[in-house]
Amino acid sequence: MRAALWLIGLFAVAVAAALFAGSNQGSVTLHWPPYRIDFSLNMVVVLLLLAFVLVYGALRGVSAMFELPRQAKRWRIQQKERAMHGAALDAVTQLQAGRFVRARKAALSALAQEQALQDSGAAIPNGLQLRVLGHVLAAESSHALQDQTQRDQHWELAMQEAATPQAKNQPELAEGTQLRAAQWALDDHNAHSAIEQLARLPQGAARRTLALRLKLKAARQLRQALTALDTARLLAKHRAFSAAAAQSIIKGLATELINDAHDPEQLMQAWRNLDAAERNLPEVGIHAARRLQQLGGNPQQMREWLLPAWERYTTSNNGLPSLQAERLVRVLEDSMGALDASWLARIEAAQQRRPHDPYLQYLAGCACLQRQLWGKAQQWLQQAAPSLQEESLRRRAWQHLARQAEYRGDAAAAAHAWKQAALAGEQA
Repeated sequence: MRAALWLIGLFAVAVAAALFAGSNQGSVTLHWPPYRIDFSLNMVVVLLLLAFVLVYGALRGVSAMFELPRQAKRWRIQQKERAMHGAALDAVTQLQAGRFVRARKAALSALAQEQALQDSGAAIPNGLQLRVLGHVLAAESSHALQDQTQRDQHWELAMQEAATPQAKNQPELAEGTQLRAAQWALDDHNAHSAIEQLARLPQGAARRTLALRLKLKAARQLRQALTALDTARLLAKHRAFSAAAAQSIIKGLATELINDAHDPEQLMQAWRNLDAAERNLPEVGIHAARRLQQLGGNPQQMREWLLPAWERYTTSNNGLPSLQAERLVRVLEDSMGALDASWLARIEAAQQRRPHDPYLQYLAGCACLQRQLWGKAQQWLQQAAPSLQEESLRRRAWQHLARQAEYRGDAAAAAHAWKQAALAGEQA
């Protein structure tokens, strides 16, 4: 469409020029005594146009001639800028490829070229960013080469550049440099230095996913379970992990927090530091109850912590994995002497709902032993012993049966039970 309009316009100009030139009878007379020269008006117009073109071309030529030195200087600066950016890109490429010596050499070359441009008065607009990046790349390469002296020198230079007034509107330069320093400290197993670097970050930067990941690693290296747990909760809230991974990490950290307790009061404080959802996790509740039992804590408190795991095991369709079910049964068995009537009723009701569950049969048998109901105890233990998959529980069930047989004076049954207990011990 545009070409058609241009063509129509050219035709219109041509027609107008033809009409003007064809019917123009005007003339221009030039008096130069004693001469007189007559020109047609058309020729004068053409000569004026030619003169304008010649003068314009001459002026452009003179301007271009005087512009040549500036263009040459600009061209040289552009070449230097291209070489500088090429060196910076080469440093990144070599660093990613694991060629750390070449990466550091390329980063230093980029810094030298930027300094040369600055000294010549041709500083580039993004020179500050390139200087910080160049020093960080050189420090990263030095860190990979285990050259801590060079790494620290370039890191300090990067921080000095990031602290200049020109970097006031670019706080990410200093923040990124500090985050790299924290990562280097973790690689050197210097978690205290990593925590110090992270503490210098602004509040907003300290809550970013990368900073929280570094803080989690540092806290785990320092075995600060509570700090690590709080950080893992924030990461899970930010969806830095998948749901399964976040739950697994939180379980592990909650277990570490429980293991760090060395008396019942410390364990109670650790339990209070857990969220409600974390307390309801079967693994956490069972482990806390076992730890409280080892520390000689209150049995009633222990059973309260076990209650969520017990409810899930006895009422949920999915139940508990076999390992967790075994641990739950072991904790309850070890505290059988302190079980109150309500828990004995729970065990009996659960066994009646699920009469073929070997774990519940075993618990019911142990409960009957505690209450000196020898007949029922023998019945439940005989049903449970062959069906238990865990060797330790199967061995204990046969041991209970052997002792009962000895108490009754049944030598043959006792010998058989002791033999089965020994076989279960060999399999374990």
